[in-house]
Amino acid sequence: MDAEIRDKIQTLLDQHRIMTVATLRADGWPQATTVGYVNDGLSLYFLCGLDSQKAANLARDDRLSLTIDHDTPQVMEITGLSMAARAQPVTDRAEAEKVLRMMPMKYPPQASMPFAMPTPEQVRIFRVVPSVISVLDYSKGFGHTDLVTF
Repeated sequence: MDAEIRDKIQTLLDQHRIMTVATLRADGWPQATTVGYVNDGLSLYFLCGLDSQKAANLARDDRLSLTIDHDTPQVMEITGLSMAARAQPVTDRAEAEKVLRMMPMKYPPQASMPFAMPTPEQVRIFRVVPSVISVLDYSKGFGHTDLVTF
């Protein structure tokens, strides 16, 4: 991957804090859900409930797809990315605590969080490792994407 596309991906990840993740339900239907995330480089992390449908789906099949984007006033300003990835449960306590410390930092304008951050035992934390990233940038032409495979 060249430096320009890596910088574009990193910028998009750093600029946003919510993504839509799609997992596969037991009946085969995809399930898309909006979640908050943090990233450490190109690795993304998100939390969900211990008994959530997402956690059950990922326990069966760790594949997921995601999108990160935002609304723009002009169609030719659309940027974002989509990703095919694997979601791995975070089981290392130090890594889990690091992720939980990173979460509030994505929301710096807030004077305080409206709730106490959960402990690693109270949530399921997933590390999302990309397999393919598609970077969308309409400023380079309608529907222009750059594809990066890992």
